[in-house]
Amino acid sequence: QVQLVESGGGLVQAGGSLRLSCAASGLRFSSSNMGWFRQAPGKEREFVAAISWSGSSTYYADSVKGRFTISRDNAKNTVYLQMNSLKPEDTAVYYCAAQRVNIARPMNLIRSYDYWGQGTQVTVSS
Repeated sequence: QVQLVESGGGLVQAGGSLRLSCAASGLRFSSSNMGWFRQAPGKEREFVAAISWSGSSTYYADSVKGRFTISRDNAKNTVYLQMNSLKPEDTAVYYCAAQRVNIARPMNLIRSYDYWGQGTQVTVSS
């Protein structure tokens, strides 16, 4: 059974930082592309960042480029999202997702991912 468990969310002031973690189990983590998505109240879930199975390629939404960094540790089956210079508009539930790499699929699309975590709340106060 595949499990993705996010942690590290919380309340932070604007300009602050948080580091999200997503621990994966039950899947071939080192053979999975990983992504972070977020969903704000009343809005659709949106792409934030993604990283290839090897870690050699990363992708970011324009809204977070230069502020967020995605990374992974295949030895620990964990993917991270370092979030700096946080803004109130970054407030959302953040979800971790895993994509099997058996077929090529865009890494910025919700439908490309096979497994999802339950999410962790990030709240940025102004």
